[in-house]
Amino acid sequence: MFDGLHDIDWASMEHAYGSAEEIPALLWALRSPDTGERRKALDRFYGAVHHQGDVYPATAASLPFLFELAADGATPERAAVVALLVSIGREALERGFEDDGTEIEYYPPTGCGQAAAFLRQRGTEFAELACDPDPDVRLAAIPGLGLFLDDAGRAAAVLRERLAAERGIAARLRIVEAAATLALGVPAAMHQVMDWLAGLAADPTWGPVTRLAAVVQRARCAPDEIGEDVVPAAVGLLRETAGAIPVRRIAPSPSRPATPTDTVAPQIVAAFEDLDRRTRVYAPTTILLRTFHDVLGARVLERTAVLAEQLNSPDPGSRLDAVRMSGELMRTWRGDHTRLLLLVADQLTTADQEVAAEAAAVLASCHPIAAPAREALAAHIDAQRAARGPHVWAAPQALLRRSHQEAVRALARLGDARALPSLLAALDNDADAWRAIQVSGHLPQAANELVPRLCDHLRRIDLSQQRTEMSANAILSALAALGDPAAVAAVLDTLGAAARHGQHQITRSALKALEAFGPAAAGAQDTIRPLTTATDAHIRPAAVAALWAVGGDLAEVMPLLLGLLDDRITDAADLLGEIGPPASAALPRLRNLLTHDYEWVRVPCAAALWEIGGEAEAPAVLDALLQAMAKNPATANHVVACLDRMGPLAAPALPLLREQLALPRRGGRFQSVDHDEELQRIGRTLIARLDPPALAAPVPPTA
Repeated sequence: MFDGLHDIDWASMEHAYGSAEEIPALLWALRSPDTGERRKALDRFYGAVHHQGDVYPATAASLPFLFELAADGATPERAAVVALLVSIGREALERGFEDDGTEIEYYPPTGCGQAAAFLRQRGTEFAELACDPDPDVRLAAIPGLGLFLDDAGRAAAVLRERLAAERGIAARLRIVEAAATLALGVPAAMHQVMDWLAGLAADPTWGPVTRLAAVVQRARCAPDEIGEDVVPAAVGLLRETAGAIPVRRIAPSPSRPATPTDTVAPQIVAAFEDLDRRTRVYAPTTILLRTFHDVLGARVLERTAVLAEQLNSPDPGSRLDAVRMSGELMRTWRGDHTRLLLLVADQLTTADQEVAAEAAAVLASCHPIAAPAREALAAHIDAQRAARGPHVWAAPQALLRRSHQEAVRALARLGDARALPSLLAALDNDADAWRAIQVSGHLPQAANELVPRLCDHLRRIDLSQQRTEMSANAILSALAALGDPAAVAAVLDTLGAAARHGQHQITRSALKALEAFGPAAAGAQDTIRPLTTATDAHIRPAAVAALWAVGGDLAEVMPLLLGLLDDRITDAADLLGEIGPPASAALPRLRNLLTHDYEWVRVPCAAALWEIGGEAEAPAVLDALLQAMAKNPATANHVVACLDRMGPLAAPALPLLREQLALPRRGGRFQSVDHDEELQRIGRTLIARLDPPALAAPVPPTA
């Protein structure tokens, strides 16, 4: 066993965490009779040797020995080893080669080329593994037929045989997927595979799941040839699958060791829990339908039709996966999502609290466009309060608690005061209060009730502990959004404590809050002033901005702002733009920074140059803005905001604006819903103003 294993100088190679000398021991552990030892070794392989899909030279060097394990019937859990082989090979092909098959050269070199070559040499052995007596081994090996068997005829024949022999849904889905992968990887097989898939899709003797898979994978092979009949056919087959797949309750999440809350921030714990939820798949058709949505891309209306059918499934797991896909669609693609928002909101009334919670979480993540769901959210919250009492926010049942909390947070993000009672209960009882704090800033109309409670929470934070940073920042951000000067004293105390403990991020957040209070925080000047010379590059501009906001002394802040510009700290440009013409002393420095090689320096400086210098600076400003937006679309929000202020002088930007608004994908900063919706709103307003005929011929819809 493992002949030649010790002839390899493993110590000279590396994986994700350093020396690869542990690989021989991991290989032996994969053969261990002890389940725990095997699982630990497999986790280590995925976590270090094949870290996040990476294929190192050491990963490639391990393949012959992994294959030996896979081929040996005495190896426990052979299917897991085969799945590891397939994963390494798939990543090697995707990361190591261009679309035309040319190998990509990396430095330092990867093991992608070596891994792909080895697995292709063993392609016929995947055909044998795909016929193995162990169904789990067959299931793991099937994708290898499409990836590694270059003999297209042999691969297609084996896939046909396996489809006729296999009875399980999972195996049949993988067989049809492997056929499409084969066609995409071996062009000579395309015609044969396309004909086979068309025949499967039309043959009523096959079950609806297999036929749906054929429709989807055929579309994957030729996305440009998707006709008007494809989506209706898929929807019809999806409807039929509702009767072919048993309805099951959503399996509970696996229990995990409790995370110590005294050392890890609750936000971090929740983020990992959310990540774990997102990686779980609850229905056998979910991966197939994700593929379909990927293929359909910008066809928002057609994708909504598919999701409508998914959301109508009697199976709660299918609906849960569909809710998540709905969120992905709305967060990624532009279009009128009213119908989909209402369909997601309908899931709030389900008896399955996990589906309801996910629906609320999706609506919260899409809050800039989620107004159509407002009444459904409010009704859901009212029903929970009526049935469970006023303390349902802290209900002992985990699913009920999450369902209520997510719905309250979604309604709060819409600025609806009907979320307030639950938020106040959370803040008063300190039950998951951090979740309430995150959305409190969206309810300025309730500042008189929220601010005292937020200040109380702020005073109780131990700023000597690094883990409290996220909580303190969240409270300070909420207080800044609420803008109530009643919080000045608490924020000022926090500022002093954060500075003493070297909590730079909290110090910056406190300064931002004081800036929001403006002259009402004038008494904070003596505390702010020493921070204007801090060494931290984030604290210094925040302190200068706060000093200007609370004191308004131009003679004091101008030298500080000029110094920040000299240090290329362009946060100063935003404040200079706010000051406007009285900041004319900065004009030479701002003009000079328009030649900087980084767009995020040029754009704020160009905007400040316009605010200070006006029409005389327009040509240089416009040139800088348009070049930056063309090179880095992430700057679009800042660019368009300045163009809007420039009025008729921004007319040369019309072609770029139209081009941006015609894109089907969301754009702007972080490509987020809020930034993109703002970008579209300002962009359309600006086009209408600069080109009045555009009102009669609006920008074509993206879906």
